[in-house]
Amino acid sequence: MTTAPENCRINYIELNVHDIGKVKAFYGQAFGWTFTDYGPEYAEFSDGAMKGGFTTLAPPSPAGGPLVILYANQLEAARSSVIAAGGTISREIFPFPGGRRFHFRDVDGYELGVWSTD
Repeated sequence: MTTAPENCRINYIELNVHDIGKVKAFYGQAFGWTFTDYGPEYAEFSDGAMKGGFTTLAPPSPAGGPLVILYANQLEAARSSVIAAGGTISREIFPFPGGRRFHFRDVDGYELGVWSTD
């Protein structure tokens, strides 16, 4: 039996992408995410705590919307993984109340952040 999602909590994120294989390779290499394919136009991702989806049913829209922020135990290692996977750093590591973070763009141009307390 599966547990129902908690009421009024972020439960799923969906991103429109150009190429599901390319975006899976990026997030798999950079962060170790796993994937479940649901046909040629949709793949679900799991980061181990949360699930979301990649779809080609609409064009990517990286401008606007909320900034998705990931947590990393080792910020510099996460930055290196993003670059090695083909991402680009859009804002170098900077301090903020509570820790440090950087922003990057994935293979479709979406900007995400990664933060750490280290």
